[in-house]
Amino acid sequence: MDDLRCQIDQPLADVEPRVRAALAAEGFGILTEIDVAATLRAKLGVEHAPLRVLGACNPALINEALARDPDVALALPCNVVLEALDESTTRVAIADPALLMGDPRLADLVADARQRLRRALDEITA
Repeated sequence: MDDLRCQIDQPLADVEPRVRAALAAEGFGILTEIDVAATLRAKLGVEHAPLRVLGACNPALINEALARDPDVALALPCNVVLEALDESTTRVAIADPALLMGDPRLADLVADARQRLRRALDEITA
């Protein structure tokens, strides 16, 4: 799947607060949080490397997008995945809004969201 991604040579526990701060600096709040590894452990008894999904949302962008096309709600929130590749390496991947929302009426909002998310990734890798 196409996305915005980076790899950081730090453990997930150290990367997650930086991801949250970088997203917040770009106007994104976290609507949902899923601890996939904990869910798999609880529901299936399966051990999995740490994997968290944060549902990010920029209220101003979403409000405008919903005004233009209420079906945008189907692509919300924007998933930000933090995956421990090993004990000291974390991959951060963000769903590319350009792939999720191809309606030309949303092109300016999608471009804005994509730039903000790219800047957030750049901030956590700086």
